[in-house]
Amino acid sequence: MRRRRTLVVGTAGLLVTAAALGIYFYGAFWGWWARPTVRDAPEARPASVEPLARGLHYPFDLAFLPDGSALVTERESGLLRKVGPDGQVTDLRTIDDIAEPTRQAGLQGVAVSPAYEEDGWVYVYYTTETDSRVSRLKLDSSAPPEPILTGIPSGEIHNGGRIRFGPDGMLYITTGEADDRPLAQDRDDLGGKILRVTAEGEPAPGNPKAGSPVYSWGFRDPQGLAWDDKGELYVSDFGHHNLDELNHVTAGGNYGWPEVEGTGGEPEFTDPIATWKPADASPSGMTYHDGKIWIACLRGERLYRIGTDGSSPEQLLTGEYGRLRLVTPAPDGSLWVLTNGRGGPDHDLILRVTP
Repeated sequence: MRRRRTLVVGTAGLLVTAAALGIYFYGAFWGWWARPTVRDAPEARPASVEPLARGLHYPFDLAFLPDGSALVTERESGLLRKVGPDGQVTDLRTIDDIAEPTRQAGLQGVAVSPAYEEDGWVYVYYTTETDSRVSRLKLDSSAPPEPILTGIPSGEIHNGGRIRFGPDGMLYITTGEADDRPLAQDRDDLGGKILRVTAEGEPAPGNPKAGSPVYSWGFRDPQGLAWDDKGELYVSDFGHHNLDELNHVTAGGNYGWPEVEGTGGEPEFTDPIATWKPADASPSGMTYHDGKIWIACLRGERLYRIGTDGSSPEQLLTGEYGRLRLVTPAPDGSLWVLTNGRGGPDHDLILRVTP
């Protein structure tokens, strides 16, 4: 009898261990079976594609000035560069206090003040030795950048880094969880969030919690911001192994990471409107143009064009120009696209795409 009890206990232990291993492997390899909403999207061709500027090196972001030229940030070099409508590239200045660039750190986002012709402010997002931050500077001054929001978590990976002024005149900031997953669900931390502040860096009026810059949370590494013609906000977010996301973002929304990746169907989290396999996407900068969301993809090496409800996805430029970091509308009605990490004598490009 004693021997039989030992066998039963041993069998039970094996079953518990097997169950635990099953849960582990299910979590580890769930990405193999997760079904994205976007797969086998049909190919589409833009009317034209032409290289506009060459010789960039790991550009991250681009913002247009009133004269039609664009400011471009280079993540590794810390250079802020200017690109004219004719593609001529001019170095403006280096952001000196960025940390030593790592896998995803350095100089990232750039935004131009909506009142630039009156105030001359340009905003940049970058990592220092202690944090990620947003500062502002003037192109006609050599004064150091003026920090307006500091204390954003930073790390070798997952630094977010896109900044844009919204239709309400407030500055929106995407932040990653800096590879510290619980930060995304901590409403008192600035990591894994969409932040919304005034042009001076103060928490914007109407945020979910008075006195806090946090607008929404539960993100892993969001790098895309876009508003449709109704003023609705959309954000792209890098998945882990399973599913990348396109989210319709509202004030106070919780987008699930790290509790949920992709569609979870749980009432406390907001599900994405579209998901992709990371190999097919890894979405970065995006825009709204002609009734559609356009998303530049790194690992997927393509542009996606998709409805604001996640319908009718198409893919463009697939595998033609390498990793794509950003797509944004230009004053002439075209789209400018940044490539990323091409290497070679031409390094990275700005492509002018006519949809």
